[in-house]
Amino acid sequence: MAAAAECDVVMAAAEPELLEDEDVKREAETFKEQGNAYYAKRDYNEAYNYYTKAIDMCPKNASYYGNRAATLIMLGRFREALGDAQQSVRLDDSFVRGHLREGKCHLSLGNAMAACRSFQRALELDHKNAQAQQEFKNANAVMEYEKIAETDFEKRDFRKVVFCMDRALEFAPACHRFKILKAECLAMLGRYPEAQSVASDILRMDSTNADALYVRGLCLYYEDCIEKAVQFFVQALRMAPDHEKACVACRNAKALKAKKEDGNKAFKEGNYKLAYELYTEALGIDPNNIKTNAKLYCNRGTVNSKLRKLDDAIEDCTQAVKLDDSYIKAYLRRAQCYMDTEQYEEAVRDYEKVYQTEKTKEHKQLLKNAQLELKKSKRKDYYKILGVDKNASEDEIKKAYRKRALMHHPDRHSGASAEVQKEEEKKFKEVGEAFTILSDPKKKTRYDSGQDLDEEGMNMGDFDANNIFKAFFGGPGGFSFEASGPGNFFFQFG
Repeated sequence: MAAAAECDVVMAAAEPELLEDEDVKREAETFKEQGNAYYAKRDYNEAYNYYTKAIDMCPKNASYYGNRAATLIMLGRFREALGDAQQSVRLDDSFVRGHLREGKCHLSLGNAMAACRSFQRALELDHKNAQAQQEFKNANAVMEYEKIAETDFEKRDFRKVVFCMDRALEFAPACHRFKILKAECLAMLGRYPEAQSVASDILRMDSTNADALYVRGLCLYYEDCIEKAVQFFVQALRMAPDHEKACVACRNAKALKAKKEDGNKAFKEGNYKLAYELYTEALGIDPNNIKTNAKLYCNRGTVNSKLRKLDDAIEDCTQAVKLDDSYIKAYLRRAQCYMDTEQYEEAVRDYEKVYQTEKTKEHKQLLKNAQLELKKSKRKDYYKILGVDKNASEDEIKKAYRKRALMHHPDRHSGASAEVQKEEEKKFKEVGEAFTILSDPKKKTRYDSGQDLDEEGMNMGDFDANNIFKAFFGGPGGFSFEASGPGNFFFQFG
């Protein structure tokens, strides 16, 4: 009787446990089915909630973790999904969908090698599985893009790296490493808004990401916002003290800022030689900082113009606009140097570029002045013909005419070759033209202002230099050349 009683007790205790287990499983299955329904309707948040309830009821059911992993993948929460997928295959290593989802998570996060292992295991369980076959190819493609990008980054072929990262991110959309590399290359290519957008997206999800902080600083650094850039580099180094790129960039930024400021100070103090040296040293710090270097070249060009080294100033400004073809200040500085060296066509070209970009009254006037000087440069330079300065007095103009007219008078060269006679006659006529214009205040004013002299009815083609000569020297008998033998002349005054 005692034994029978013990057995009854045992039987009475077991029945409720079995019933309880079955009830729990049924309830868990109900939660799973509800989760499936929401998943089918693409309401992934509700699906997640019901799969979680199912897991809470039956924490050792592999399919529940697999379903929740699939839902988390759809929500883009790949790290959480990876944990569920890994748990599903720990509970059931033969769970093919679990291995596929684990591989998908690894791949989305940029771990292509781990993804390959997961897809290989899925293929071992089901060698005809089309999804596993395709995903395995995708993972291998990502590894190949990584390899190519690494090589091209060393070659500084940043466009190719961006291309490779874009292709890799199609399969690994949650990989911060790929995004950071792409953003860094975009910054190196001068595509700063795109680079900053990528880095900012990462920082919104992870404000302590040192790589993203570094890229944000890099963009500011290359946009010549050096002080703000240093703040981001310092913050990146707080998050990751061994961040080599941030360390180098921070050091360069501080050195560049200091040298540029020292150069500016020397320039303001009038110490142009020291300013030149400091700007030159600054240019050697970081050849990748295009915008800052463009300003440094322009600054050095300004120094060279102050030192009257105009050709060097032009070359510096040319280097500046090569680095930044939108840099108005460099075009203006170069144009002024072109004006100072009488290279008017080049000056007009630069002023046209400036005026097309910024249509201000000042720029319009600078362009008009250059166009006027260009027009004037294409005429005969009467000052040069007489050998006088543009500010020459009336007496200086007369003296110059007397000297040049006697020098080139045809009678003086009557014994020379026909070719020499023709050339001297041409020069004699030009001397007469020059005197006629520059000795008449009204004509001189019109000539200096670039106006057409023909508007006054003066046809220089019908000009008679002998009449000017006779009028200047007093007419017949006033002055003449007379020969005393071949090639010999003496002056005779009346």
